[in-house]
Amino acid sequence: MGVLDRSRTIAGPGFNRWLIPPAALAVHLCIGQVYATSVYKTALVEHFGTSQTAIGVIFSVAIVMLGLSAAIFGTWVDTNGPRKAMVASAACWVTGFLVGSLGIFTGQLWLLYLGYGVIGGIGLGIGYISPVSTLIKWFPDRPGLATGMAIMGFGGGALIASPLSTALLKLYDPASGSGTPSGDAVGKLFLTFAVLHLAYMLFGAFTIRVPADGWRPAGFDPATVKAKALVTDAHVSANNAIRTRPFWLLWIVLFCNVTAGIGILEQAAPMIQDFFRQPDGHSLVSAAVAGGFVGLLSIGNMAGRFVWSTTSDYIGRKRIYLVYLGVGAVLYVVLATVGSAATLLFVLLAFVILSFYGGGFATAPAYLRDLFGTFQVGAIHGRLLTAWSAAGVAGPLIVNGVLDARGKPGTLDAGAYQPALFVMVGLLVVGFVANLLVRSVDPRYHEPRRGAGTATGTRTGREGASAVAAADAGPATATTTRTAAEEA
Repeated sequence: MGVLDRSRTIAGPGFNRWLIPPAALAVHLCIGQVYATSVYKTALVEHFGTSQTAIGVIFSVAIVMLGLSAAIFGTWVDTNGPRKAMVASAACWVTGFLVGSLGIFTGQLWLLYLGYGVIGGIGLGIGYISPVSTLIKWFPDRPGLATGMAIMGFGGGALIASPLSTALLKLYDPASGSGTPSGDAVGKLFLTFAVLHLAYMLFGAFTIRVPADGWRPAGFDPATVKAKALVTDAHVSANNAIRTRPFWLLWIVLFCNVTAGIGILEQAAPMIQDFFRQPDGHSLVSAAVAGGFVGLLSIGNMAGRFVWSTTSDYIGRKRIYLVYLGVGAVLYVVLATVGSAATLLFVLLAFVILSFYGGGFATAPAYLRDLFGTFQVGAIHGRLLTAWSAAGVAGPLIVNGVLDARGKPGTLDAGAYQPALFVMVGLLVVGFVANLLVRSVDPRYHEPRRGAGTATGTRTGREGASAVAAADAGPATATTTRTAAEEA
């Protein structure tokens, strides 16, 4: 197992940092399959003879476990390095598919909760954060670009998984035609994904590298980063970060932004069919087109993660979140009121909304790096993702709860979605206000500076020094001088 140690992943002289994003994408594209669950959601509802809410809980459990595992294992990932974390993620994610398929074949819904939800969700969390802090260290000059490249793959996972799922379901159940595939076909789909994802995730794990101590991009001047608003040259530990007001304001911001997007994303395929359902119950949008819509939303989700997070390097993280939340709220109002007027209008609104949803994820690590420094940013990011866990429950419950009260699948129309969509508008407004209140971190939470004794941190000099020394196993020497931080 020594080949998985962080010491075996340190890049040699002359290593090209642009080789790192493909390694991150290999993992994120695989775990991003979770966004394509709506493609076979109706099939699982019919197979198990249960409600949309009961099947939606599987997705919610996976997202809850993503946030919890990211919070719990965040420090472990920072300390042990990305390779070991990526292998652990692959093991959990693939096991989740195998156990889930067993649940489908045997008709045991609880095995689907345990496999895809719990075990797979742990793999989601570890895999999600494993390359993020590594990319931030490789791109200290463009942290928004770096996190956008890392997290772009997660948003784009459904771009591949959605059409692939549709094609494989037709292959495994030719009799379904344009109708709903059988549960047996979904079980075989899970087995196929287990094999494919294992291969690609291990490729990413064994190609990832971390920068050597003292490395920095050619011509990079750390002073140009510090000149930007809300960017600190100090460092805050993960334990201290959760005691600060900015952390919890960002938690609210992420929760509101994710809840608003995840409810629609989880329901994407049935939603576009329901919005254009005729009085006779027939939808103008076929199941195949609905599957393509899920893939299109994945493009918006993926593009937003790269484009908007990169834009934040120029206009600032706080301003870009005002766009996500403020403009997003307006678009939700338009979607709820006139979204059913034309298919093109519906698709455009959903596309932009999902681009803001993805952008919020990709910009969060860079926002944290600005406020808390690079020391333990991966662990802080993991703790922040508990907001995603909460949103993973709230979003689908709001949408599925409203829809279950309005009727059965196949009988719903655009009006059935309005109450849920207006709830999302309210959440985005709350997030907008929370983002306005974000300020720099109080210096009393900073790690002691080198040679400053007890300094101004909330802990003693010995405790601070121990924390910094412990970080040497992960992000290297975490001093609070700007130069040393970027060298780490």
